Amino acid sequence: MKEADQGDAGELIGEGLRIGIVQARFNEALTAKLAQACRAELERLDVDESDIRHVIVPGALEVPIALKALAESGDFDALVALGCIIRGETYHFELVANESGAGVSRVALDTGVPIANAILTVENEAQAWARAEGKGRDAARVAVEMANLLEDLS
Repeated sequence: MKEADQGDAGELIGEGLRIGIVQARFNEALTAKLAQACRAELERLDVDESDIRHVIVPGALEVPIALKALAESGDFDALVALGCIIRGETYHFELVANESGAGVSRVALDTGVPIANAILTVENEAQAWARAEGKGRDAARVAVEMANLLEDLS
């Protein structure tokens, strides 16, 4: 795919981009599906495998600190956050969902590195499985589009 994939979206040209992926291990089968879909879409958009750094952290609350380390390295044009938070019977769901989301946003704003947030927050496992592949693919597209946009704006 050498031409810009246009339409209503921005530029989706992955060639030459360096992308970091941070995947939460908790709910690993689901986050692995997110990661597989994300990486396949990055490849489809011509991001070279050697330009992808994929790290795994214990859970969604640890995603922002790893994103921050990658962003501050200066080695990446965009980052992707992958995780899955499934509602349980306690307030813990809200805590993890709110804090991980706020952390991801804060890292992007503080560092200026775009981050595609694909940390699923769902009511049950069935909802997570229904969304995992599409959300992983979408995250790759967002990362590439935002990297291209920020390059154009600089």
